[in-house]
Amino acid sequence: MSTSSSAEITDYSWARGWFAGKSVLVTGGTSGIGAAVSRAFLRAGAQVIASGVSQRELDALADDPDLASARLSVLDVRDGEAISRLISGLDRLDILVNCAGMIRRGEELDPAVFEQVLDVNLNGTMRMCAAARPLLAASAGAIVNLASMLSFFGGGLVPAYSASKGGVSQLTKSLAIAFAPEAIRVNAVAPGWIATPLTQPLRDDESRAGPILGRTPLGRWGYPEEVANAVLFLCSSAATFVTGSTLVVDGGYSIT
Repeated sequence: MSTSSSAEITDYSWARGWFAGKSVLVTGGTSGIGAAVSRAFLRAGAQVIASGVSQRELDALADDPDLASARLSVLDVRDGEAISRLISGLDRLDILVNCAGMIRRGEELDPAVFEQVLDVNLNGTMRMCAAARPLLAASAGAIVNLASMLSFFGGGLVPAYSASKGGVSQLTKSLAIAFAPEAIRVNAVAPGWIATPLTQPLRDDESRAGPILGRTPLGRWGYPEEVANAVLFLCSSAATFVTGSTLVVDGGYSIT
């Protein structure tokens, strides 16, 4: 069983200064994994624009000691005009991380809900990548998309989420090819079972948590910061020949 502590993982000393002077946009960057990604880039020296879907979400961060130094913006990735306004207001963009997403367990077999989830998770990712492309081409920048272990597995309660995340993984490969002539690298991370508010009900229910941990070779829930570490790597000068990859961050869950 892995015994890494959250304090050790959130140090980010290995990346300190790596992103000084870089401009980073993180959609869904005000909660869960996205917030961890925003904090990681801030601690590594970047200037961060973190978007959330509502002003209420942004207001909840008023006392956050880390994200207070980020530029916070309301953005619904279903709104192409809002995306264009945000991107057009940037002088420079080096990195785009697409973390905005939604899940509707038990409701996604309804075609209308299915369509809504895909519009956020998959279409929203494409909208962001397309809008950011000119700025990223100017900086020879990088994109990291948020896939999932459900990019590879089915999910009976979450068919839309599973389909959208499978689509994100394939979109990542396709855009890596399409954007390569402009020296834009496009990769994805696929988190496994991560300790976020989204998974709190599962972690609180031993009948559900037990099988999850029993199948995970490292024997614990992942930290959002561990996903952020993978994002930092993929955007860094240590990964300049990596594009079109989906990096799995799941404690070994997918190999058992």
